[in-house]
Amino acid sequence: MDYLYDGSFDGFLSCIYHNYKSKNTSGIYEKNLYQYSIMNDYMIIDTNSNFADIVYNAIETKISKEAMNMIFYAFLSCEKDKDNRILKFIEFGFKKGKIAIDMYTNDCVFPMREIYTRVVREEHGFLGFLRFSDIGGILYAKYSPDNNITVLITEHFADRYKYEKFIIHDEKRNIASIYANECWQIVDASSINSISLTDDERMLHKLWKEYFTTLAIEGRKNIKLQNQKVPKRYRKNIVEF
Repeated sequence: MDYLYDGSFDGFLSCIYHNYKSKNTSGIYEKNLYQYSIMNDYMIIDTNSNFADIVYNAIETKISKEAMNMIFYAFLSCEKDKDNRILKFIEFGFKKGKIAIDMYTNDCVFPMREIYTRVVREEHGFLGFLRFSDIGGILYAKYSPDNNITVLITEHFADRYKYEKFIIHDEKRNIASIYANECWQIVDASSINSISLTDDERMLHKLWKEYFTTLAIEGRKNIKLQNQKVPKRYRKNIVEF
């Protein structure tokens, strides 16, 4: 039987709980993306934070905190079958215990490490790529990451801009993190109205583009290296490009 959940991490962990406490599942899927068929039996699993906490603690205790971190990063990835890759990894980890995370060549571990690495690279990349603009006392940044990393980078900027107010807007998923008074939350970005830059901010953008162009030495341009360091798919929201 397939287990369906609401797309949240607690919802996914609730499915893991039922997999062990109720009935083994044939697969876990986000219900909004599920391909319904009369050939497949399925059950919608309600999100239960208590069940999620039990699974969370069990993973940290029986496998490791590193494994839990890798699972969370994999969950935030854009991999199509991430839910079932994570399920297989957890099942393997509960059988093997703390050594599971170091069994790099295993079919359950290797894909998870690859996914984790891709998400980490994108997270670290956007810590440098993200550009904030002043929209009247609030810092605003928009971007379109491959993976759902807003929750990860917000932690960084909440520490870096502790006394500021900011919005990080993921255009691809239409969500945003809103930070103020040392607290933040992820919200539906459809409620965010069109953003207008201040005159001073528009001038700064213009000056920065001119500086970026003027600074470049024609004879030392390395387009291949530039594309490696700043992939083209990320450039539409980077001021200097």
